Amino acid sequence: MTKPIVVFDLDGTLVDTAPDLLDSLNHCLEQSGLERVDPVALRRYVGQGARVMIERAFEAQQKQLSPEQLDWLVGLFLEHYSAHMPGQSQFFAGVITAMDRLATAGFMLAVCTNKFEALAVKLLAELGEADRFATICGGDTFTFRKPDPRHLVETILRAGGDPARAVMVGDSRADIDAAKAAGIPVIAVDFGYTDLPVNNFEPSRIISHYDELTLDMANGLIMAAAL
Repeated sequence: MTKPIVVFDLDGTLVDTAPDLLDSLNHCLEQSGLERVDPVALRRYVGQGARVMIERAFEAQQKQLSPEQLDWLVGLFLEHYSAHMPGQSQFFAGVITAMDRLATAGFMLAVCTNKFEALAVKLLAELGEADRFATICGGDTFTFRKPDPRHLVETILRAGGDPARAVMVGDSRADIDAAKAAGIPVIAVDFGYTDLPVNNFEPSRIISHYDELTLDMANGLIMAAAL
């Protein structure tokens, strides 16, 4: 039988990348003559990748942004972000122990993020944990991305998993909507990057610390989804 699999989002779920995303976004805004974004406001911009983050920051300051300027700023963002990786980014409390617990019990692990694949791989490699994931799929791995459910399903298949024996862990509406559309149970962390409380999006479960991500919870969600 195929091993069960837990698929994690990255930014705001596995890793607290906010300080470094903020630095790179503000670098782009400064180059454009715009005001810097504060850490609280950043939560409204993340979750859909660098391009959407920049678009939202411009919209918030009611500034026009041409397609050419956006392309240039995305390149500038990626250059700055990659050059300073991993910076201040670090795993959320309890993540490593939770992943060890799952792996020991026979779960595969994977990452499905809207971050560019190369950046996701580099970040996890710099943090010394890339090898524990069966696959790391980014927003540019396929021709679709979250909240499109195919992003999650294809990540599971690429990892060698079965969508019928999978659980998603995320922090945003994109994660929750993708999982629900795919018929996959989803655990939401309530400490991630979203402008609305995650309970608004009706995930299967909500956790406030990775100590709460137990084997009973993961196995129970998979069994319930199969009924």
